[in-house]
Amino acid sequence: MKRWLVTGASGLLGLNFAVHFASRLEIIGVVNHHPLRNPPFEAVSVDLTRLEALPNLIEKFKPEVILHAAALANLDVCEQQPDLAWRLNTEVPAELARLCAQKGIRLVHISTDAVFDGQRGNYTEEDSPNPLSTYARSKLAAERYVQELYPQALIARVNFYGWSLQGRRSLAEFFFYNLSQGHRVNGFMDVIFCPLEVTQLSEILVTLVEHECQGLYHVVSRECLSKYAFGCALAERFGLDAGLITPISVQQGQLRAPRAPNLTLSTAKLQAVLGEVPGQQEGLDRFYHHYREGRAAYLRALALEVENPRV
Repeated sequence: MKRWLVTGASGLLGLNFAVHFASRLEIIGVVNHHPLRNPPFEAVSVDLTRLEALPNLIEKFKPEVILHAAALANLDVCEQQPDLAWRLNTEVPAELARLCAQKGIRLVHISTDAVFDGQRGNYTEEDSPNPLSTYARSKLAAERYVQELYPQALIARVNFYGWSLQGRRSLAEFFFYNLSQGHRVNGFMDVIFCPLEVTQLSEILVTLVEHECQGLYHVVSRECLSKYAFGCALAERFGLDAGLITPISVQQGQLRAPRAPNLTLSTAKLQAVLGEVPGQQEGLDRFYHHYREGRAAYLRALALEVENPRV
């Protein structure tokens, strides 16, 4: 059995990965600000920004694989707190890469599609990034440190959605909870992306590790769409009123951090490993069935401090 250390184990990817594979992998989940109540895996509380704590963490649990999913991922908060963004998004993965290289531990580092400026789209792993925001710059810097310090690491550029600990960590939850209560919301017509459902992403990451893949991979859906179209597709799958979604331009959103307009990524390299990359309907079907099975309520019940989803 593989022993995985998962950072950010109360975040959207880390928690879903740990829960999804709890019965198949030996998982140690690292949490900090959001402790968990009786998760189905071992959870430890560590402040990753204390870089001196990382060697002891690795020595204590001796993982075979580290999934580094922890990040300051709120783009607008990163603009407000650039020092914290750099510390968590850049310095922590650099130190993990150094330690993993020393000890021969497989490292899966989670990056972002936002490293591109979105002026062209259909980006491959060989295209030159041009990040627009503090978040994106910190994540690109991390990629480069990880590549330099540990060339055998796997770096996954991602965009994903799913049910979360607090019910407000993904665009899909935003649309679902608001539309469920009859609230009007906006959807950007001019921001194109290729989101994966989070447990699909989790399964792909394990497959890439099993195939001993290294270097950069774009781990997103093979199909891309606007955020407005995504909201409408989700509404249709759940039987909600898509007419409550108002199509607007991202410039009307009054966001602090700039957003790249066209983040379509090529998945040809990923497809060469998988054979087939999931499309949008498969992802929304899984998101829907997880809700029907009680996954959203189950994950929220893991929070020590229960919060209602933001609507």
